[in-house]
Amino acid sequence: MTGRAEKQNPEGIQASAKAVAARGGGAAELGALEPASQEDLAIISAQIGRKARGRVQVAHRCRYGLPDVTRTYPYLDEGTPFPTLFWLTCPLAVREIGRLESSGLMRMMEQKLRADESLAREYRLAHRAYVEERDSLAPLPGSPAVGGMPERVKCLHALYAHWLARGGNPVGRMVAEHIEPLPCPGPCVVDGKPVPGHPGFRSRRRRGRAARGGSTS
Repeated sequence: MTGRAEKQNPEGIQASAKAVAARGGGAAELGALEPASQEDLAIISAQIGRKARGRVQVAHRCRYGLPDVTRTYPYLDEGTPFPTLFWLTCPLAVREIGRLESSGLMRMMEQKLRADESLAREYRLAHRAYVEERDSLAPLPGSPAVGGMPERVKCLHALYAHWLARGGNPVGRMVAEHIEPLPCPGPCVVDGKPVPGHPGFRSRRRRGRAARGGSTS
C-alpha cells in the first residue's frame, strides 16, 4: 500500500447511508441503556479495529444511527479495572481529535481552565458526574480520573465522548466546537465491515504501516 489517500466510493457510501439513516442518532437516556446488540458489537469492533471488550452499551449514536460512543462496565470480564466509562468509537472523530491533540490545543484548554473559574467549576462538576455514574455501576479503587479531569486536559477523545453521551463537559464542548460538523459522507461500517473509501479509516491504515515499519525503501 502506498501513502496516497484511497479513492472514495461515493455511490457505495450514499447507498449505505440510506440503509441505516432511519435508525436516527443522539444520546441514550441514562436509565434506558441496554447491552449492545450483536449488530452493534460488530459495528463497534470494525470501528475500533479490534473486538470490543467487556460489557458494552451504546451511549450515543451518530446521525446515521451507528454507535459512536459506548459505555463500558468498570471491570472487564477477567476482572481488570476499566476506568474509561465512555469510549469514542467513531473513527472519523478519533482522527479529527488526534489532529487537535497534535496541534497543542490541550495546553490552550488547560490555560482557559486556569483563567476562568466558572469554566473550571463546570469541569470539576463534570468529573464528579462521571465518577458518580461509574460508581453507580461498580466503584473502582481510588476513583481514578479520566481524560485529565478534574484539573488537567490529557485525552480529548475521552472528554468529547463524555460530552456526546451526557453533555455538561466544557472541554468536550470545546472539542465539539472545533470538529463539528464532522465531514462524514455516510456510515463508516455496513454489514459489520468498514465502508471502502470512508475517510474515517485512512489514517488508521497509515498508522498501521508506520507501526510495521512500512517504508518504501
